Amino acid sequence: MFTFAQNFEIDMIWNETMECMPREEMWKIQSARLKKVVERVYHNTPFYRNEMQILGLVPDDIQSIDDITQLPFTEKQHLRVHYPFGLFAVPMSEIVRLHASSGTTGKPIVVGYTRNDLNIWSEAVARCLTAYGITKNDIVQISYGYGLFTGGLGAHCGVETIGGTVIPSSSGNTQKQIQLMHDFGANALACTPSYALHLAETIRESGIPIEEFKLKTGVFGAEPWTENMRKDLEDKLHIKAYDIYGLTEICGPGVGGECECQNGTHLWEDFFFPEIIDPQTLKPVEAGQQGELVFTTLTKEGMPLIRYRTRDLTCLHYDQCACGRTAVRMNRILGRSDDMLIIRGINVFPSQIEAVILELKEFEPHYLIEVDRVNNLDTFKVHVELRPQYYSDEMSRILVLKKKITNHIQSMIGLQPDIKIMEPYSIQRSEGKAKRVIDHRKFI
Repeated sequence: MFTFAQNFEIDMIWNETMECMPREEMWKIQSARLKKVVERVYHNTPFYRNEMQILGLVPDDIQSIDDITQLPFTEKQHLRVHYPFGLFAVPMSEIVRLHASSGTTGKPIVVGYTRNDLNIWSEAVARCLTAYGITKNDIVQISYGYGLFTGGLGAHCGVETIGGTVIPSSSGNTQKQIQLMHDFGANALACTPSYALHLAETIRESGIPIEEFKLKTGVFGAEPWTENMRKDLEDKLHIKAYDIYGLTEICGPGVGGECECQNGTHLWEDFFFPEIIDPQTLKPVEAGQQGELVFTTLTKEGMPLIRYRTRDLTCLHYDQCACGRTAVRMNRILGRSDDMLIIRGINVFPSQIEAVILELKEFEPHYLIEVDRVNNLDTFKVHVELRPQYYSDEMSRILVLKKKITNHIQSMIGLQPDIKIMEPYSIQRSEGKAKRVIDHRKFI
């Protein structure tokens, strides 16, 4: 018998059987599915067969989910080396859709989906949307990019699965977005948190009172964001903001999502088995300890991945949530091990800078971190934008604000930044994933 939070409604669970399953039953499902996917990749994907043979493994060595640590890791470089279709486990005649990453740092990551893969992806997103309180009676404006990016179509199919109404507005054309949102009565918005902030600014500048909009729920993902940004979005858009987690390599948005309790992100571990490892030793860490998130896709047919290193840093909690779900909960992503900046020997995550900025009422949540190396010494500059009501031509006032934010950031990370105060609206807004860091040292 499960206990539910006092104010929690059972109709906010899409698939009670799987989301609230006892852990011993989930272990059985995960074990059976792992054995099946290992058989599939061993016989159908030469890369995995070779990796397993190097380790002296055959499929029969994997008898339960507990044996997963025997299996090899998969890294992003493997997906690029085998570009475009080298990791597919089915013939192209069974692939019904392709998605890909932007490929800004090399060849894009290409993922293929069978019909069943798309159905499972839609199921995963449906679980998230239902946990946010979105139903068939809601109108959802999807302002993630459509196309090869997984965000738009992933959210789109999830809304259709629960029977909701989709406004497929994609990203960009912000004035039109505001008109559609207002005139069509959208009561849920799905996009990146940075674009949601841009939409909030545009609404404010439009002169249309926010009270005339019917928004009540925000579905935000595809980039890291903080609790302070959540509060800012909720205040500006008059919504309750939820995190949705995913990554192109695994399936896109829907790998996990928050519930009404917002005490971590539930991961749908019957589809995507999570591990936390020490990124240096590659050994599993104890439950509740921080490390790098690793996923194995337990049901993917088109391109199954075994122990894929996400580089996301977080921790997992296995106790039952107050909402009644037993699905494992993931803490908010601290950052990515490959996005972490090492400046003068100190580890710095952009999310730490963002958290400080959003604590200070004088600054907008728009910033740019710029790192360089001059005379063999790292430089660390942070561009921050003042809110219009706090902007002044008086140098003395600007210097006071500069000192204030400098002290707050230094207190947070132990490193003094060079703060550059920017005029309102001077930092470029993003219609997709926001670019927060420029590291010139990579080009030296």
